[in-house]
Amino acid sequence: MKTTRSTLLCCIGIALGFGVGAGLRLQGPTAAVQAESVTADESEKIYRELDAGGSSLADTSKVLSTIARVVMPSVVHINSFRKVAARGRVEETGSGVVMTSSKRPGTYIVTNRHVINEALPNLDSIAIQLSDGRVINPRKVWTDPYSDIAVMEVEAVNLEPLRWGDSDKLDIGNIVLACGSPFGLSQSVTMGIVSARGRSSLGIGKGNGVLNQDFIQTDAAINPGNSGGPLIGLQGKLMGINTAIASTHGGNEGIGFSIPSNLVRRVVDHLLEYGSVRRAYLGVKLDSEFDYEAARQLSLYRVRGARVVEVYPNTPAAQANLKYNDVILEFNGIEVLDESHLINKVSLSDTDKMAEVVVWRGGRKVTIQVDLTDRPFNNE
Repeated sequence: MKTTRSTLLCCIGIALGFGVGAGLRLQGPTAAVQAESVTADESEKIYRELDAGGSSLADTSKVLSTIARVVMPSVVHINSFRKVAARGRVEETGSGVVMTSSKRPGTYIVTNRHVINEALPNLDSIAIQLSDGRVINPRKVWTDPYSDIAVMEVEAVNLEPLRWGDSDKLDIGNIVLACGSPFGLSQSVTMGIVSARGRSSLGIGKGNGVLNQDFIQTDAAINPGNSGGPLIGLQGKLMGINTAIASTHGGNEGIGFSIPSNLVRRVVDHLLEYGSVRRAYLGVKLDSEFDYEAARQLSLYRVRGARVVEVYPNTPAAQANLKYNDVILEFNGIEVLDESHLINKVSLSDTDKMAEVVVWRGGRKVTIQVDLTDRPFNNE
C-alpha cells in the first residue's frame, strides 16, 4: 500500500499489536519553546486555584470526566469469531453500546454490521463483554447492510442503556467523545471535535454497498476496534456510531467517521418493528460525475443538485413525470447538495407519502409532487 494515498478502513481490530519506532532526536535548544517560569509564591497561588477548581479548564475537565463516568457502563466490547480455511479461527474485535427502543421492549446492543456479520448465523460466535466484565451472547440479531447497523437483543440484569441524542443539533466545532475498544483496549475514551458533517461517497462496504452515507467527521481518535462504539456529545447522549477511518497506515490520523444518531435510531426502530428498514425511492439513475461543465450546459452556474440521466418505468419518478436532464435542486424543502445527499434524504423519508421536489428544467424551476413508495432492493 502506498503511503501517499488515504485508505478508508472500517475500524474493526483483528489483532492486538504495537510497533516501536525510532526515537525522536531533538537538536539544539530550539527543539521546544520553554514555558515562562514562575516564582514559588506564584506557583503556590496557582496550585491553590487549581485545587479549588476555579479555572474554566478544570471545570471542563470535570464535565468530561462526569460524562465518561455516566457513559462507559453502556459501552461494550465485542469479539466475533469466524473460520477461515487457510488460517483456522479468526477473531475480530469491535465495540457496541447498550440502547433501548420505543418500538419493542427489551435491551439491545447497537453496533456496526461489519463487526459481527462474518460470525453470523452462529450467535455463540459473538461474545459481548459488558463493562463489569460479564460476557454474554446475543439472543437475536437484526442487520441492515445499507446503513451498516446491527442490533443484538440481549438478556442480562443491571444493564445501563445510553440515551439517544439528536445528531441534527451537532455543529462543526462541537466537542465529542469517542468510546470503545481501540486495538482491543476496552473502555477507552478519546476527545475531539466535529470536523465536518454530511460526508458521503466514502466507498464503505463491498461495491459501495452502504446506501445511507451521511457521516459525521471527527478528529477524536478512532482506531481499529472502535467500530460500533458510540460518539458522545457534551450532554452525555449518543450522537453517532463510529464506523470508519481514513488512514494511510491503518491507524488514527485524525479523520474518523460516525453514523449520525438520528439515522441509527431510525434504522434500529425499523429493524425492531418491521424486521427490516423501509426506505423510500424515486426510481431514477443519477449522474455520479455531474460537474461544472455539465451544470453550465443546463444554464446552472454552480454545481448543485442531482442530475437525472434515466427514469425507470413504473416508479414514483415515472408517475410524477420526472425527465432526463432534470436537476433535482430541493427535496421536501431541503437543498440537495449532490447525488449521495439526495439518495440519503429520499431513502430515509416516510413511504406512502407525497414529497415535494423542485427540479431545474429548461432553464427554470419546476415543482413536482412525487408519491413515494418502498424501495425494491431486490432490483436496484
